[in-house]
Amino acid sequence: MDMRSLLTLSVLLALIREDKGEKPAVSLLPRFPDVFVGDDITLICKRGGGTIKWFINGKLQSDQNSSMLLTAVTSKDNGEYVCERGGLKSDPYPLTVEELEPHAQLSPSIGGAVMTKGDGRNLVLQVDDGPNGWKCYVLRGESGFTLGTSVDKMKNRAVIFAELNEAKRATFWCKNGEQRSNAVTLKMTDLKVMLDPPAVPALLGESVALRCAVWGGKADRAVFYKDNKTVRTTTGDTYIITNATQDHAGQYSCHATYRYSHISAEAAEQKGDSDAQELKVIGGPPAPTVDSTSPKSLECFCRDCPSSCTSYYWYQTFLNDSFARRRLPENTHIITVEEGGLFSCRMECGKGFSRFSNIYSYKAQPPSESVNVLPILVAVILMVLGVLIVVLIALKRRRHGGSSVQAPAQDKDKKKDGDYEQIQLTDQAVYNTLGENTDKDKAEGGYEALKKRQEEAVYHTLGENADKDKAEGGYEALKKRQEEAVYHTLGAAESQGQSEGQGEGQGGYEALKSVKAEVYQTLSSTDSKTPAGKSEGGYEQLPQKDKDYETVAVDENPYEDLKAGKQDKKEMSKEKE
Repeated sequence: MDMRSLLTLSVLLALIREDKGEKPAVSLLPRFPDVFVGDDITLICKRGGGTIKWFINGKLQSDQNSSMLLTAVTSKDNGEYVCERGGLKSDPYPLTVEELEPHAQLSPSIGGAVMTKGDGRNLVLQVDDGPNGWKCYVLRGESGFTLGTSVDKMKNRAVIFAELNEAKRATFWCKNGEQRSNAVTLKMTDLKVMLDPPAVPALLGESVALRCAVWGGKADRAVFYKDNKTVRTTTGDTYIITNATQDHAGQYSCHATYRYSHISAEAAEQKGDSDAQELKVIGGPPAPTVDSTSPKSLECFCRDCPSSCTSYYWYQTFLNDSFARRRLPENTHIITVEEGGLFSCRMECGKGFSRFSNIYSYKAQPPSESVNVLPILVAVILMVLGVLIVVLIALKRRRHGGSSVQAPAQDKDKKKDGDYEQIQLTDQAVYNTLGENTDKDKAEGGYEALKKRQEEAVYHTLGENADKDKAEGGYEALKKRQEEAVYHTLGAAESQGQSEGQGEGQGGYEALKSVKAEVYQTLSSTDSKTPAGKSEGGYEQLPQKDKDYETVAVDENPYEDLKAGKQDKKEMSKEKE
């Protein structure tokens, strides 16, 4: 053997001796700077060879694999971890679990911790200050990968798609520098029926839902087992533990009866069993409480929080989105709220946070002392408008009713020429003005109401110089033309002015129409076709084209035109004389 061969052999022997004598080391996966309560972590024993032994605080464990999986860790898992290989022990690895929550929250949008092979689901990342700058990762076995994120700026959150890619389990988390989210572990099953526990550990005192899920369908009936013992039979697929305790922790499985009725109404009934899944119940971080101390005031207090918890974070959540919440600017233990909503709080405790408090539903309080003057003001305005409307209606009626009445003239000179009184035509009554030469009592502006016969006849009072039989209160019915003609008796004085025939003068009349009609005036003359014997009380309505009558157009007040007509007739009588 030459020198070169001897040198090579010596090097190989040295390497073999060195490998057998290398000291093992313990490392943590995922490489979290801090471990929070509820995390799933894996401790790896590296280097060395031979049989592996694990020790926790010097106590030998049953694990003999190169990795030790710890699920939903708590402060009970604190201690020193040592692995031994080939008779050599590693340095102790100190594990300290913070009984706090990390800065951000990562949770499945739907479903729990178990998926079928080849399936995937969305995980939602919520950060108070927004998800910008955050990156998300996955650990499958001992291999880690970076995941792409989709940021929803409107809802201020990010979404990642989680899948296992043939791995039996995978852990997902996000971080930004030294800040990180909680870890979510998803597990795979090859069975159509699966027991699906929550993706985060169950907390003491809270409700927990276990679902017996069927791939592509839904169970009609389910039987749930804990540690191979029946604990519940349900119609449907869900078993709810209302108040979780340590006694509820264990290995759960289920047996489902189902059919794919959504594919075919005649689908056959099928049955299947799930594999076992672990349910751990932990105490978790301390939780504050929100309550109302006074109207418009909410208080956040935490009796079990450590002294390192000094700052308060307030949030408003929304019913229509379980992931939507908005951080409020207040950072004191008591805040004032003006509007109703759902409110919660948590405390900052150095490396992490307390748990979120209960969600308090606050209803806005109505103002107790201030009076809303708007309804009162509206009522007053309506009342004033009503009064104004009533007054305007009254004034309009009064003006309309008084427009046809004219007080008698007081001028003595006008009375000598024949005074008259304009009478308001009310209730279909027609009044006749008496002449100057009538009785004394009637001469002073008096009037006599004319009778009406079935709304068709208008009667004319005869003057004092008429026949005796007719003068004694007698009357002669005058015809009415289309209920529009109003007749006016000529005074005795006017009869004397027309001395050409006493009989003609005493029985004359003037036919008047209403406001829309014409006024006719009958003249007693020598040209009249009426025989002399009929001149007393008789009348003749002149044709419209005859020159012996005068047409008076009445627009507003026909009585003023009558007065002017009297003056014209007096002048005509003087000319004839």
